[in-house]
Amino acid sequence: MTIEKKLNGEVATLVVVGRLDTQTAPELEKELDCVVPSIKELTFDMAGLEYVSSAGLRVILKAQKIMNTKGSMKLTGVNDSIMEVFDITGFLDILTIE
Repeated sequence: MTIEKKLNGEVATLVVVGRLDTQTAPELEKELDCVVPSIKELTFDMAGLEYVSSAGLRVILKAQKIMNTKGSMKLTGVNDSIMEVFDITGFLDILTIE
């Protein structure tokens, strides 16, 4: 997995490419820990994300909980297979997906 971080003042976009799983979720969590304290708006660009596991879902949920207290979070470019995972797990009810 690769993560490209784009910062613009209090707005951050994390472009996530590859597989978000048990091996790579800690890397995304580390990036979030660095970025989140200084932002009010977070976007995950998931156009290049191929797979998300329960470990990846946990990191996304953690980010959503933090951003609920600070501002907003959205996901963009979510493909059909990952959208299905969000649907089955109930994440569609708590995430903003564009």
